[in-house]
Amino acid sequence: MADRPAEVEKLGIEHVPEDQRHGSPGRVFTLWFGANLTIADYVIGVLTTVYFGFTLAQAIPVLLLGNLLGGIFLGLAAAMGPSLGFPQMFSSRATFGRRGNYVPGALNWVSTVGWFTVNTILAVIALQLVLPGVNFVVAAAAYVVIQVVISVYGHDFIHLFEKVMSIVLGLLFLVIFATTLPRLGDAFAHVPAGSTGALTLGGFGLVLVVSFSYLMSWSPYASDYSRYLPQSTSKGKVFFYALFGGAVSSFAVEVVGAVVGSLTAPQTLSMGPFGGLYSFAGGLGPLAMGTLILGAFAADALNLYTNALSALVLDIKAARWKTVVAGGVVGFAFAVGIGVQFESFFENFLLALTYWIMPWLAIVLVDFYVSKRASVETVTVAPSVAWGALAAYLVSILISVPFMAPLISLPYPVGALAGVFGGADFSYFVSFVVAGFLFYVFRTRR
Repeated sequence: MADRPAEVEKLGIEHVPEDQRHGSPGRVFTLWFGANLTIADYVIGVLTTVYFGFTLAQAIPVLLLGNLLGGIFLGLAAAMGPSLGFPQMFSSRATFGRRGNYVPGALNWVSTVGWFTVNTILAVIALQLVLPGVNFVVAAAAYVVIQVVISVYGHDFIHLFEKVMSIVLGLLFLVIFATTLPRLGDAFAHVPAGSTGALTLGGFGLVLVVSFSYLMSWSPYASDYSRYLPQSTSKGKVFFYALFGGAVSSFAVEVVGAVVGSLTAPQTLSMGPFGGLYSFAGGLGPLAMGTLILGAFAADALNLYTNALSALVLDIKAARWKTVVAGGVVGFAFAVGIGVQFESFFENFLLALTYWIMPWLAIVLVDFYVSKRASVETVTVAPSVAWGALAAYLVSILISVPFMAPLISLPYPVGALAGVFGGADFSYFVSFVVAGFLFYVFRTRR
């Protein structure tokens, strides 16, 4: 079967039958490459060299490591798609049970609509730098309508859209980077204000986790965009294409952000990350803002589509296009209600919310790759609640709480043991290991 991007996707969360499978593993690369040439990755890069106290030489290897680790988990999740033929969150019914799966399903719905909201706000901020008179509500409404249309058309259209974005955005970010080349030496010589220039364990952990958690947080989406591949598709190829597609583009854009941040620290501190870039780019300022806006579109095409599927995982009885529209309406309402003033707090809240992903992912990966129990059949005939999986999930989160170091203040015992790692947030890895171990023991004894 060939791609049909001009047709509205008919399936929701149903299993994709073999006669509707199509595409090659290479499409996974362009999808994740395009989806990570984004506005959020650019901001992460700016944060490292302006707010987190890193020099450019220190930031680059840590950003590389964070993206490689995040890409590994993204690749492992994406490789499940061809075998199971279900969306990612629906597949975890095999592990958590139908109603037990409501917990991660609901968390993913909140995460996806939250990131959709943040990207809507950031896109409008970038637009208003070019067109100061643009009304926030009108611009946000136009942005959301376009995203709803993309997501309603669905899987094949999104793959085509991201393929185009991988080329367009790749060239545009390359142009932005080219403007920094005459001053690249100055960027490497920059030492952020208040920084001693020495790399600390806490700083290392902060940049590692921010870059890692952003790319890793796509994992609950991964199979949504590989489930139409033929069942015989190589898991290894899907894994590597997703890993490198996501990691290469995310790392590259973060480096661009880190370079621009190093060169525009005073302007960025006073005008924000977009204002610093707009000022630095000079006559190319509108092009730079257009790049960031298109990057928001590339990310939100996935956020809204997966949000709609997550709603259906909760057994909401509605057609997929209706849950797409509902997600768009909620995201628009949040964007208008939160506004520019509270965007930073809301984004930090969403980063804290990603704590739910790693223990869920550990359990799902053990069930698929180690126990080899997850299958089309076990997804279809899942019990109501798989208490063993839920217990391992909740216990792992509780154990990881003292190791958390979120960017927003949370009460004790959050962070009580973070000092062991110099204040760095290694709770993601603690919860992953604990959840995987507990669930493996449970599954083995069963």
